Amino acid sequence: MAYSEDDIALAAEYALGTLDADERAQVETMMAVDTEFTAVVHAWEHRLGVLNQMVGSIEPRPIVWENIRAAVGHSGPQAPMALPDGPQPPPANPFIPEATPIVDDWGADNSNVIRLSGRIRRWRNIASFATAAAAALIAMLGLQIFRPELLPDGIRPKPRTQVVEVKTPAPSVQPSAQYVALLQRDGGSLAFILTVDAASKNFTVRKVGADAPEAGKSFELWLISDKLPQPRSLGVIGASEFTARTVLASYDAGTINAATYAVTVEQAGGSPDGKPHSTPVYSGKLIETVPATAPR
Repeated sequence: MAYSEDDIALAAEYALGTLDADERAQVETMMAVDTEFTAVVHAWEHRLGVLNQMVGSIEPRPIVWENIRAAVGHSGPQAPMALPDGPQPPPANPFIPEATPIVDDWGADNSNVIRLSGRIRRWRNIASFATAAAAALIAMLGLQIFRPELLPDGIRPKPRTQVVEVKTPAPSVQPSAQYVALLQRDGGSLAFILTVDAASKNFTVRKVGADAPEAGKSFELWLISDKLPQPRSLGVIGASEFTARTVLASYDAGTINAATYAVTVEQAGGSPDGKPHSTPVYSGKLIETVPATAPR
């Protein structure tokens, strides 16, 4: 439903609280019978409600209320109100405001001038409050950007947490020493090459010239040291060219570097009891090929 400028102005001033008692009664009557007009009033209350959030409540001093009572003549006892005698005029329709025509000395009707003056007053009030609301919104936006801690809790922006991933270069790793043992039979042709990394104690066996073991047999690598009561198995050497193991991690560097590494022929899958069952067919000792401080 389309409303006149006067109706919209009444709704705005009702939301602001600047109407007199008769005008407020007129607006409340319109709201009671017209839900669309009620929505117009609520829209104005929503637009102008931000002004209340920008101002904190302040309790006036007692002297203020005493001065107000004295100013309006309520400081002393009031005489009872007497109603005039005689018939009362019927109540006016709240939707059709009536204005008593005022006739000047020349006989001209000035009622239109009175209604126009009231309309100008209403829109002047709305324009003033709209300007104040715009200024308050600008101030609120400025506070949200530069000084959010000064805003009330209800309109204070929530803090944002931004996770920034900073990638740092990996620390340089000190190169470790590398050891190699040539496993061969009595200084003959080379059968296997054993490579050991001093830092990780991982080792790799590369098959070079050894023939494949006979059927049902496997090559098994052993560590032989004076510090150990008997040879320790390092596992079966696979049929592929390279075999990698990590079982040296349980031995200290001195034992690893000074030990003799031997290969025996055992039953398929290796020795069943952890002891060699044949004499070594290939053996050798570690030599340092790359020192720890050398660039790689």
